[in-house]
Amino acid sequence: MTAPGAPRRNPEDLRSHQWYGTDGLRSFSHRARTRQLGYLPEEHLGKPVVAILNTWSDINPCHVHLRDRAQAVKRGVWQAGGFPLEFPVATLSETFQKPTPMLYRNLLAMETEELLRSYPVDGAVLMGGCDKTTPALLMGAASADLPTVFVPAGPMLPGHWRNEVLGSGTDMWKYWDDKRAGLIGDCEMAELENGLARSPGHCMTMGTASTLTAAAEALGVTVPGASSIPAVDSGHDRMAARAGLTVVELVHRNRKLSDILTREAFEDAVTTVLGLGGSTNAVIHLIAMAGRAGVRLTLDDFDRIARTVPVLANVRPGGRTYLMEDFHFAGGLPGFLSRIPDLLHLDRPTVSHDTLRAQIEGARVHHDDVIRPRDHPVAAEGGVAVLRGNLCPDGAVIKHIAAEPHLLEHTGPAVVFDDYRTMQRTINDPSLGITADSVLVLRNAGPKGGPGMPEYGMLPIPDHLLKQGVRDMVRISDARMSGTSYGACVLHVAPESYVGGPLALVRSGDLVTLDVAARSLHLHVDDAELARRRAAWTPPPTRYERGYGALYTEQITQADTGCDFAFLARPGRVADPYAG
Repeated sequence: MTAPGAPRRNPEDLRSHQWYGTDGLRSFSHRARTRQLGYLPEEHLGKPVVAILNTWSDINPCHVHLRDRAQAVKRGVWQAGGFPLEFPVATLSETFQKPTPMLYRNLLAMETEELLRSYPVDGAVLMGGCDKTTPALLMGAASADLPTVFVPAGPMLPGHWRNEVLGSGTDMWKYWDDKRAGLIGDCEMAELENGLARSPGHCMTMGTASTLTAAAEALGVTVPGASSIPAVDSGHDRMAARAGLTVVELVHRNRKLSDILTREAFEDAVTTVLGLGGSTNAVIHLIAMAGRAGVRLTLDDFDRIARTVPVLANVRPGGRTYLMEDFHFAGGLPGFLSRIPDLLHLDRPTVSHDTLRAQIEGARVHHDDVIRPRDHPVAAEGGVAVLRGNLCPDGAVIKHIAAEPHLLEHTGPAVVFDDYRTMQRTINDPSLGITADSVLVLRNAGPKGGPGMPEYGMLPIPDHLLKQGVRDMVRISDARMSGTSYGACVLHVAPESYVGGPLALVRSGDLVTLDVAARSLHLHVDDAELARRRAAWTPPPTRYERGYGALYTEQITQADTGCDFAFLARPGRVADPYAG
C-alpha cells in the first residue's frame, strides 16, 4: 500500500487552492458559500478536495447500494486528511435505459470530464460498475487526468431457483428459451422472476460488468481485489473506505491517472479480459478508454494477445460452472493474475503500489476448478476471436468459447433481417425457411443504425427449432451482445450496415462462411455483384433531427475504434479554468 506517511503537499500546490486560497473576491465568495454549506474552515482549507462521482439512482439495481458506499469513501477521505464532496452523475441503468445505455456512455464520459475540470477538485473517486458506467467514468477521468481511484459496485449474490444456482442474464436467456420450447410454464417463470436477481449489485456472471471492473483492477485503478467483492459483503464497505484513503495519498504524491493508464496497463487489461473469458463488449470499451489515455489499442492487439493467454476462469457463461462469488473466494483477480505473471508488465505502477509485482505478491488461488491452473485451462486461447473478411473489412468479434464447437466452422445460407423489430415480428414465420444450418443476419443495429449499438446480437432461435432441441446457430450483426449471453454470435461487424458497410449488401440465400480457426468471415458473392448491389443501395433516413441524438450521429466512431465521439477522442490540451 501507499505509505500513510507519504509527504504532504503544500496547500498552495493543490489545484483547489486557486478556488479557496487566494486573497481575491472570488476566493472570498467560494469560502463564504462553503460556510453556507455548513462546513468549518478547518474542515476543508488547505486539504485535498476529493470528488466522489456516484452513479447511484433508484432505477439502477446494480448501484442501489452506492449511496451507502459513498459514506464509506468519505470516511476514508476524512481519515486521510482530505475533504470529500459527492457529485451525482448519470446512472446508465443497463436494464431500464432505452434504446441502450451505450447511446449515453459518452454523455457520462463528458459529464465526468467536465465536472472534474470545472470544480475545485484535487482527486476523484469514481463509483460505478453497471456495464457502461465503468468505461464512461474512466474515459472522462482519463481526459481530466487527476489522481483517481475507481470503486466497483460489486456483483450481486448468486440467484436461486428450487435446487439450482442461477446466473443473472445467462440463466434468463436459457430459461426463456425453455419457455419458448414449451419445457416450462408460467408458474416456473414466476418463481424464476423472484430468484434470478436477489440483492444489489451487478450481474454475478462474467458478463460485461464483471469483465469491465476486472479490467479496471488490472489497469491498476482500483485497490487490490476490489472488482469481485460481492456488493453486500462487509468487505465491500471496507474496500470503499480504502479507496478514500488511497486517493488522498495519490493527491499528495501527485500520481495522476496518466501515470497509471499506460500502454503496458492496457495490454495487461486485454490479457485479463481474454484470460477471464470475458465479455465481447470489453473490446469496444477498452479501445475507447485507451484512446482517451493517448494509447492506440486496436483489434489486432486483441487478436495477438488472445493467441498467448489461456482462459483460466471457469465462470459462466464462458466457463460452465461458477459465479463471481466463487471467483472472489477462490482468490479474485489477484489470484488469477498470480497464475499469469509471465504475461504481464509487472513493473508498472498502480494506485496502491509502486509496481503491479508488489500488488500481486503473495496472492494465491484457493480453488483450482474456479481459477484453473495453466496446464488445465477452460480453453487454450483467449475467449474472444477477431474476424476479418469481405463481410467485415474493419473487423468483427466472436466469443467462441461460449458457442457450440460444431458451429465454429460453418457455411450456410443467410436469412436477412433489416431491423430488430422486423426480426422480432417475423423470426417464427415458416415462409422464411429457417433451418439449423441457416445464418441469421441482422443489420442496421450498429452505432448509428441501432441507434447506439444495442445488445441485439444474440438473435433468438425460431420456436420450431428450439422445440427440436436446437440451442445455437450462427448469427451475424453489427450489434453488440450481452456479456451474460452465449452462442455463435458474430458481433461488431465494421463498418456497420447503416453507413454502407458490406453487411448492407447481403441478401437472403447468399452463402456465408464462418471459420474461427482461420479468423475469417466470408460472403460468397463475387466483387462484381457486390458492386452492382452497392450502386443500388440507398442510405437509410436520418434517425435524429435534433438534440443529443443528432450530436451522437454526427460524432460517433465505428466499433473497431471504440465508438467514442470524434471530438472527444482526438488529441489536444484543455486548459484548467481560471478560478479567480
